This record gives sequence, structure tokens and C-alpha cells, in this order.
Amino acid sequence: MSIPNVITLGRILLVPIVIWAIASNQMEIAFGVFVIAGVSDGVDGFLAKHFNMASELGAMLDPLADKALLVSIYVALGIWGAIPRWIVILVVSRDIMIVSAVIVSWLFGKPIPMKPLMVSKINTVAQVALAALVLASLAFGFNPRPYDLILMGIVTVFSLASVSLYLVEWARHMNTIDVK
Repeated sequence: MSIPNVITLGRILLVPIVIWAIASNQMEIAFGVFVIAGVSDGVDGFLAKHFNMASELGAMLDPLADKALLVSIYVALGIWGAIPRWIVILVVSRDIMIVSAVIVSWLFGKPIPMKPLMVSKINTVAQVALAALVLASLAFGFNPRPYDLILMGIVTVFSLASVSLYLVEWARHMNTIDVK
């Protein structure tokens, strides 16, 4: 168990804390935990890359931790009414479709290698920025307009683009299965 993996597991453990904070209207705590999670993501990535601590487990845990945190925050903020439910549905549905495609390809004995696309990296940055802006606005009592609308537009465009590209790639990959 490497240090980056321990940090990543710690980030996963922050998920219920940030959700509790949002549900309890403790937005300063929610924002603080979100910032801590973001810093820990940078630290574990830096350690893994620069000190030769990368591992197969870390390669699986890190995106899982990121998705668990983001999806949970989006769902909680959607339930709380801080972000529109349609954006929550879009973000969560995108991830469900991608994970489902990976599972189906695995069940057919044709696992698809998961390489993050640039469009997905931009999408993740936009999702993080939107969550941070909304949490900060709730914690510190400022109006996030028009920046939240701009970020929602960016998240929408890049979520749709990334899921489309992943599903096209998945369909190409699955189309090579031999029918017996």
C-alpha cells in the first residue's frame, strides 16, 4: 500500500463527510472538505508520478475517488436545490453509461482499455469548477451568476461530447466481437 493509495483512500472517506455537510447545511465544512479532497488529489498524483509510486491499484482507485466525490456532490447539491436537477441527471447519466459500457465489454470477454480523452479531462475540470463555485457561493454567501451558468453550459457541452466519443469508441471496439 503506497502513500498515494492511502491518500486516495482518504479522499474516498471524505465523500460521506462532504455529503453530510451539504445535507446539514454546513456549507463552509462542505467547501473545506472539497478543497482538502482537491489538494489530496494533486498530492497523490504528484507523489505517484514524481517518486515512482504509481501502481495499478492507484490507477483504478484515483478515478473512482474522483467520480465518487463529484457524483455525490452533484446529487447532494441537486437534492438541496443548489444546482438544476437536469445537470445532475446529465453528469450522473454520463458516468453510468460509460461504466455500463465498460462492464458490458468485460462481460463479453473483450475489455476495453480506458484512456481518458482530452474532452473528458476538460469536462472533469469544468465539473470541479462548477461544484467549487456553487459550494463557495453557499459557504460564503455570494451570487455565482453568471459564472455558474457559463460553467453549466461548458459541463453540458463537454459531458455530451465525451459520452458520445466514448460510446462511439466502445461501439467500434465491440463491433470486432466474433459471432459464433
